[in-house]
Amino acid sequence: MAQKINHEDLKTRRAIRSDLPRLLELLADDILGKSRDAGSSDDACYVQAFEAIAADTNQYLLLGELDGRVIAMLQLTFIPGLSRRGALRANIEAVRVDSSLRGQGIGNWIIAQALLIAQERGCDLAQLTSDKSRTEAHRFYARLGFTATHEGFKLKLKTCA
Repeated sequence: MAQKINHEDLKTRRAIRSDLPRLLELLADDILGKSRDAGSSDDACYVQAFEAIAADTNQYLLLGELDGRVIAMLQLTFIPGLSRRGALRANIEAVRVDSSLRGQGIGNWIIAQALLIAQERGCDLAQLTSDKSRTEAHRFYARLGFTATHEGFKLKLKTCA
């Protein structure tokens, strides 16, 4: 049986470079991630990406910790725009919870923490995308109040060299 989590014991913080190996573990801890993100934290592509995120004030890698161990993560991106009367958007992606701890409200908790940060930053809208195959995640986001209002499209342009 999974460890029972008391949400009062959870802490948040911004990711630092030494967290990269654990972040990659969390990203690869599902069916889609195993094929996309099963790389090494020494991989120059991951290092370069982490450094770019850490240097950008519109990026926030939010971590959830329990007893000093990273158990959840997400990336929060702040997007200024002209539409919606110049609304600042919070884009949420790469939401992950340690597979051994899922089903205990940690996902709800870390999304709530991200929304608080977004509100403090002045965001008017929070948005996210989810792979079409992640039907369980879609139900999770709907329970949190997100609505599927748009159809998303992606075009792969290049691979890290």
